[in-house]
Amino acid sequence: MDKLRSFVVLAAVALGAGAVEAQEFPEGEKIYQKVCRNCHGPKARGVGSFPKLVGFSAEYLADRLKQYRAGETVGPNSALMKPVSVKLSDEEIQDLAGYVANTFP
Repeated sequence: MDKLRSFVVLAAVALGAGAVEAQEFPEGEKIYQKVCRNCHGPKARGVGSFPKLVGFSAEYLADRLKQYRAGETVGPNSALMKPVSVKLSDEEIQDLAGYVANTFP
């Protein structure tokens, strides 16, 4: 993701921009559909013991992923989230958080 696009995405997240197209987060969509969807469901509403992601801001979701990546225990599914999150770069986390927050409000 180039620097200008990163700035636009972060500015939209910081300003709480609502109706941002999922197309603005292509890497986030790819990661969600390949990895996250399996536990959090096709519409991020949660499945079984896996929590819903809908209704959370991109900032909150990104912070949570960074906590998992840092090895912090932040909930009962931390052991499952840690190995997934360590594979994500800062840019991928921002894109994924932006995708989820804006696609599944």
